[in-house]
Amino acid sequence: MPEFRFSGIGTRWSIETPDPLAEEVRDSILDRVESFDRAYSRFRPDSLVTAVASRAGRYEFPADADPLFSLYDGLHESSSGAVTPLVGRSLERLGYDAQYSLRRGGDDLPAPDWRTSVEREGAVLTVREPVLIDVGAAGKGYLVDLVGELLAEAGVHRFTVDASGDLLFRGGDEQRVALEHPFDPDLAIGVVTLGDGSVCSSGSNRRVWGEGLHHILDGRTGHPAGDVIATWAIAESAMVADGLATALFFTEPARLVETFEFDYVRMFASGRAQRSAGLPGELFS
Repeated sequence: MPEFRFSGIGTRWSIETPDPLAEEVRDSILDRVESFDRAYSRFRPDSLVTAVASRAGRYEFPADADPLFSLYDGLHESSSGAVTPLVGRSLERLGYDAQYSLRRGGDDLPAPDWRTSVEREGAVLTVREPVLIDVGAAGKGYLVDLVGELLAEAGVHRFTVDASGDLLFRGGDEQRVALEHPFDPDLAIGVVTLGDGSVCSSGSNRRVWGEGLHHILDGRTGHPAGDVIATWAIAESAMVADGLATALFFTEPARLVETFEFDYVRMFASGRAQRSAGLPGELFS
């Protein structure tokens, strides 16, 4: 199957389609990825997120920000504040900053409260003091969905979008997806079978730069997750699957299913794995 590969928002992408994508479709995808990065990247001096981090005020994000921020509303509530888009300063404190210093700059820093530090009207944020937004918990998944929408608008209704493990399937036969073992990429702890839908994974073994330091932080404390080391979430959209894959590090699945419809696997540091009853697949013993 023809494959379109490129790099964007700091990750590798692959799009498989029955026929090669037209040049104008490829260009529209690259432009969309670039505009998303220009709005949400905390590593770019010209991004909207960087502007919000520099001064208080009213900021109008792209219209597509409303669904993303609305998801964060739900994740923040369901996780009792552990999942928040205001975790950027906390990540900087641990060394995951725009300069990639990878040096801890002090004690763990709790994130500002998403409910009280920001006033939101759709895609418009009013911040009372500078805050550093980081949409890493769900942003990549949402961009996967946006790329899928571009493909559908171009008349491509059968495709696989893979953004370094955030997968979206549309219109094809069911596919088996291996769940990569967090300690050994040559092994799988199980497989799931998907038709239309998305599976997203998250692991504390990715973006690691020091003893116990990684990118998955509890917004209430600014401390990296410890007990859970890897998660997989299956949902209709990649945005929801991506956000839930993060929430599963801090929140019991029973709490999340009160708000979201999904299946999941999560693996603990002890090696024990937990799965949803309706998981469309199996775990290996």
